[in-house]
Order: sequence, then structure tokens, then C-alpha cells
Amino acid sequence: MTPIEQYRALLTILYKEIHRFMRIWTQTLIPPAIMIMLYFVIFGTLIGKRIGEMGGFDYMQFMIPGLIMMSVISNSYSNVVSSFFGQKFARSIEELLITPLPHYLILLGWVLGGVARGLLVGTIVTIVSLWFYDLSVDNWPLSILVVISTSILFSLGGFLNALFAESFDDISIVPTFIMQPLIYLGGVFYSIQLLPSIWQTVSLANPILYMINAFRFSILGASDLDALGFSINFALFMIFGFILLLASTCLWFLHKGKGIRS
Repeated sequence: MTPIEQYRALLTILYKEIHRFMRIWTQTLIPPAIMIMLYFVIFGTLIGKRIGEMGGFDYMQFMIPGLIMMSVISNSYSNVVSSFFGQKFARSIEELLITPLPHYLILLGWVLGGVARGLLVGTIVTIVSLWFYDLSVDNWPLSILVVISTSILFSLGGFLNALFAESFDDISIVPTFIMQPLIYLGGVFYSIQLLPSIWQTVSLANPILYMINAFRFSILGASDLDALGFSINFALFMIFGFILLLASTCLWFLHKGKGIRS
């Protein structure tokens, strides 16, 4: 295939992905906004007044970056895992694999679709948060970098889950039993400095902790990482390291036909 043909094929996959979740926008875009609004009302307005400050900031201000990242992570992951597994279940992926289209463009098309939905939902959540708190961003370049890289990472994670899933029930196991606990234990609603030292040490094994705190640092200018002796550069290095690892793994499984060819 010529570069122009490859580019058109990539745009076709991306357009199909965006059209898929925009066609049912009442199911893909509105529910996250409503859920986050409830978080703001219950945890921010009602409970937040009793909590006071968290990590040196107003509790609502502290919570907003974590909620934005939680939305980006969840929607990037769910978009790719549901879409790719649906195509795999219909056996249309096998037809795509026998075309001259390089495997990395197939992967890139689905990942960009997940990133598009993750960023769109993240933007909606940010707009909703502005109704409750006048938030300002301390470092725009870092904020954009962290959001996009995290969205790419979990889009790759969703792709990998879809490769190994054998039924629609399988694609809900990882989000329910692994991702959600890691997100809630990643410092979305609290500063891990409040935990006993042993649980602080355990929390350091949670990769989502670094992503949420890197984004919180870009918004507020401070995070738990400073107090724990870790730099933002370390968090970024870890995010990009996981991206390279997952991308390589996905491409290898695509090349081998793992989870696709029966």
C-alpha cells in the first residue's frame, strides 16, 4: 500500500470509531457527565465542607483533577475494549488482518478512537467541574501531555484485554476487579499522606497513583509525589514506559494472530 492509501485506511478506522460512539452519544457521553456531577454534589459540596482541606487545598479543588483523570481512563479503556471485541466477535478483524494494511496502523486506528472518546469525555467533565469550582491550570503543556499519554496507555490496555477476551463477560472482568480498585486507591478522593506508612508503601505499587498525581501537579502545582520523594519526570517516564510495553505486546499478538485466529 502507498502511504496515501495507508493514511486513508487509518482515517477510515478512526472515523468509524468516532462515528460509533457519537451515534450513541446519550450512552457514551452523557452518563459520565451525570456521574461526575453526582460526585461533585455528594463528595464535593456536601462531604467536602466537613472534610475541609486536603493536601493543602480545598477538597473540591483537590478532587477535580482526579475525577477528570478517572473519566479519561475509564472511557478510553471501555471504548477500545468494547469496539475491538465486537469486531473480533463478528470476525471482521480476520478480514482486516489479511489486507496489506500494516498491523501498527490497525492498532493506531483503535487507539486514536479511544483517545478521542477519552479526551471528549474529559473535556465535558472539565466543563461540568467549572460549574462547581473556578479551576485554573498551573501548567498547560504538562496537563495536556499527561492526559493524552494516559489516554493512549489505557486505550492500549483495552485493546490487549479485547485480544484475550473470549466472551462479552470477559471484557468486564478487568475494569471491575482491577481498574476500578486501582483508580479509587490511586488518590482520587484523598491524599495518600493520610494513610499509615505501610499503606503508603503499598500504594506506590499502583501505577494510576502516579498518573493522577502528575495531572494534579499540572493543575494545582503540587501533589503527593513531592512528599513521597518522587518527581514528575519519574511519573512521565513510567507512563511512556508502559505505553511502549503495551504497544509492543499488542503488535506482537496481532502479528501472531493471538486471540483472533481460531
